[in-house]
Amino acid sequence: MRILILSCNTGGGHNAAGRAVKEIFEKNGDEAVMLDYLCLAGNKVSKTVGNVYIETVKNVPGLFGAVYKLGMGVSRICHRSPVYYVNSVMAKYIKQYLKENPADAVIMPHLYPAETITYMKRHGMKLPLTIAVMTDYTCIPFWEETNCDYYITPHESLNGEIIKRGIKKEKLRSFGIPVSLSCNDNIEKKEAKNILSLDENKKYILVSGGSMGAGDISKLVKKLSDALNDDEGIIVICGTNKKLYKQLIDENIPHVIIKGHVNNMPVYMKACDVIYTKPGGLTSTEAAVCNIPIIHTKPIPGCETQNSRFFVKNGMSISAKTTDGLIKQGIKLFRDDKQKAVMIKNQSDIISKNSSMNIYNLVKNNMEKNQREILAERFEFRQILPQEADQAVEMEQICFPPHEACTEEHMKDRIEKAPSLFLVAMDRETGKLAGLFTGLSTNEDTFRDEFFVDADLYE
Repeated sequence: MRILILSCNTGGGHNAAGRAVKEIFEKNGDEAVMLDYLCLAGNKVSKTVGNVYIETVKNVPGLFGAVYKLGMGVSRICHRSPVYYVNSVMAKYIKQYLKENPADAVIMPHLYPAETITYMKRHGMKLPLTIAVMTDYTCIPFWEETNCDYYITPHESLNGEIIKRGIKKEKLRSFGIPVSLSCNDNIEKKEAKNILSLDENKKYILVSGGSMGAGDISKLVKKLSDALNDDEGIIVICGTNKKLYKQLIDENIPHVIIKGHVNNMPVYMKACDVIYTKPGGLTSTEAAVCNIPIIHTKPIPGCETQNSRFFVKNGMSISAKTTDGLIKQGIKLFRDDKQKAVMIKNQSDIISKNSSMNIYNLVKNNMEKNQREILAERFEFRQILPQEADQAVEMEQICFPPHEACTEEHMKDRIEKAPSLFLVAMDRETGKLAGLFTGLSTNEDTFRDEFFVDADLYE
């Protein structure tokens, strides 16, 4: 199979989900190509959109929240939103790409390419199987105006909301949010600490602002450090936020290990006892799959608010409205093994660890079904008819050298006496055989050479 994954550089979660899908297909020997779909219109377009998003959530998250609320309102009123029309511009680029690089399925862990695909469907453009992957624990604005073949939802309890918004029930598959296979690696805490060269005798708090290092991490880390004992430490993952990384290095806060962008986040999660993280859909899911108790920091208003609500409601994380509240609750959780065990159990019970594999099987099963339907439409599969014996003889002579091929006399004798042992594919257009499969049958324990020359021995 050849799979095209279309994402968008507006936050790291969408790309992380796309990479998880890509990973499982490649592991199974298939080809998977992942693109920031805006790059098809030029790298400048992609960079501009990505930068606007990042700067907005980092510097004016309230504006992002206001836009999100506006989007919810627009989605209730408008049949087709401005987001749909803006993304329709990308149709010509995706059409050309698929023409040059055919794919068996298009998987989209982002709304934007799903909007483009919807436009293409409405305008009769030929498309392969299309699958949207929702990466937040809510139905964000405008999903309902898209038209994909399937939607991967984070949890079945959210399906009611999604159906109410207008997506058909039969299109939903509650597989969960796909995460890297490394999240499922069976690594004990001691082993993870050794991999990262951490002190085995210390307990660690992991602090992550997500891929962009968003949030007032410096203030949080200082107050956490003040609350720690000598046998406790903090590891801060700054992501791609170089400014935050430099600030923390300069501040030289006690008990703190500072990291920039890392490629082995699951190992850090398995090495630590709790994690402070913004409630992004991907980061929260990764943490839950890694079974690390979660303290959700202040969300970016909008979908992250809903993510935090879902996790807190289901006992998979805790949160607080103030930094002092986060410190107090987080330290209590950090030192309470019983509370941590309960949270880990809730995570294991609710969050799927097999999303990417389920997506793989969905695509594979659809491909096999389509192939069967194509074959059934073109060919008739049945037992051979007596008048087709000459065609069977000809096929035998084409497929085998003279000293191995069944003789014409014996082949016709077999067809006359045991036609049920011949499965043929008759081309519906020409009425002629396109292929055949034949075998032998007996109640004896072994096949004798005589079976190949005497059809009377068949049972």
